[in-house]
Amino acid sequence: MGGVVNLNSLVCKIVFLFIAVLILRALLLPHNNLVFMTNNVSPFGFVIQQQKFLEVPQIVWGLNNQKIAFARACLTARMLNRTLLMPSLSASLFYKEIDLLKPISFDKVFKFDKFNELCSGFVQLGRYSDLLNTTKVIELQKGSGRKWTVERDLDQLRDYRNGSFDDYEVIKIVGKNPFLWHDHWSVKDYAQVFECLVLVDEISQEADRVVSMIREVGRNHDNDKGSIQNYVPYVAVHMRVEIDWMIHCKKLEQRLSTNQICSSKNEIMERVGNIKGLNKNPTVVYLAVADKLLQNSSILEGWKEGFLPYEKKKLGVDKIYAKYPYLIQSAIDYEVCLRADVFVGNSFSTFSSLIVLERTQKMIKLGVNGMCESSDVKWPSFAYNIQGEFNGPMRWVTNMSDSSLHAISYGTDHISC
Repeated sequence: MGGVVNLNSLVCKIVFLFIAVLILRALLLPHNNLVFMTNNVSPFGFVIQQQKFLEVPQIVWGLNNQKIAFARACLTARMLNRTLLMPSLSASLFYKEIDLLKPISFDKVFKFDKFNELCSGFVQLGRYSDLLNTTKVIELQKGSGRKWTVERDLDQLRDYRNGSFDDYEVIKIVGKNPFLWHDHWSVKDYAQVFECLVLVDEISQEADRVVSMIREVGRNHDNDKGSIQNYVPYVAVHMRVEIDWMIHCKKLEQRLSTNQICSSKNEIMERVGNIKGLNKNPTVVYLAVADKLLQNSSILEGWKEGFLPYEKKKLGVDKIYAKYPYLIQSAIDYEVCLRADVFVGNSFSTFSSLIVLERTQKMIKLGVNGMCESSDVKWPSFAYNIQGEFNGPMRWVTNMSDSSLHAISYGTDHISC
C-alpha cells in the first residue's frame, strides 16, 4: 500500500513540474495578438502549444529589393498564420550567378529582438532552434509564368492556411526569390514591417560617423565665413549615373516609351541647383553613388555656386565603407540619405523609393498637412528624373493609401505630388 502511495506522490510531482514548465514557457515566449500556435495533446492529456513556421529561400539582390522581399515573406507568414523563420540575406550582389551569393544572417544587419518587439501582434520572426520536429515539413512550390496569376497565387496561400497543411510544423516555400512573388498587401502593411527594421548598433554607428563628418564640413565652412551654427543641414542626392544603371534605365525607357527615367549628371546638378531655397546659403551636398561603377569621376565638378558637393572619398569616409560587404555599405548610405534635411533621388530606383516612403511616414507622424503644396515642409524629398517647378526636381511623397507596393518596387513617374 505504501508503494502505491509513493508512486502516486511521484506521479503528482512529475505532473506538477510539467505544468510549471508549461506555465514558465508561456510567460517567457513573446506574446502576440496573432495565433502562431496550434494545439497538440500530450501523453498526460494536457494541451501543448506548438508554433508553426514558414521558411523562405535566401533573399537576394540589392538592399532594398531584399527589404521588400523580407517584408513580403513576413506578410505571407502572417497570412498563413505562421512565424517566419529568420531568413538569410545576401551580402554580395550578383544578379544572375545565384550560386555565388554570399549569405548573411538577418540578425547581422537588423536587430532580431527589436524587430519582434516593434512588430509584436503583426508579424513575428523565429529561429531554427525553435523547431521541435525538423521532419514535419511540407514544401510549397510558388507558381510562375503568365498563367500563374495574382488570383491563383492568393488561392494557393488560402489553401495552405488551413486543413491538412496545418498539421505541418514548417511550410517551406521553394523556388524564386520572395521579391518576385505576387503582391497581395497594401503600402501601409509594408511600411509597418519596414518600421520594425532597426540596424544593428555597429552599422548605425558607422552611419552616425558619416553624418557627423558631413555636418562638420558645413560647420567648418560656416566658421570660415565668420558664422557659427549648432545644426548644419545637408542635402543627400542618390545620384544614379553608374554604368549598370544607365544601361538598365535606357532599356526601361524604350520599353515604357518615356524619357523620364534616365538623368545625366548635368541634368541632376541643374535640377538640384534649382530647388527653391537651397541657393540662399552654402549647402553641403552628399552624393550617394556606387563609385566603382562610375564611368568618370567628374560628379564633383560643375555644381552651382553655393553648393559644396562631397562623395565618400572627398569626405574621407571611403575607408569606413571599404570594411564592409556591399549590403552593409548600402545600408550605411541608406541611413545617411534617410537622415538628410533634403533628399533627392530617382523615382524608378527602389533605394530612393523606400527612403521617400520612410520620410513620408515621418511627416505623417509629425502631423504635417499639405506635404505637396507647402515649400516649408520638414523632410522634403524630390525626384530629379521628373521636372518640377522652375526646372527643378518634382516634389515627391509616397501614396500611403496605395493597395500595392508595385509602384515602389518597379518605379513610377506618378509620385503623388
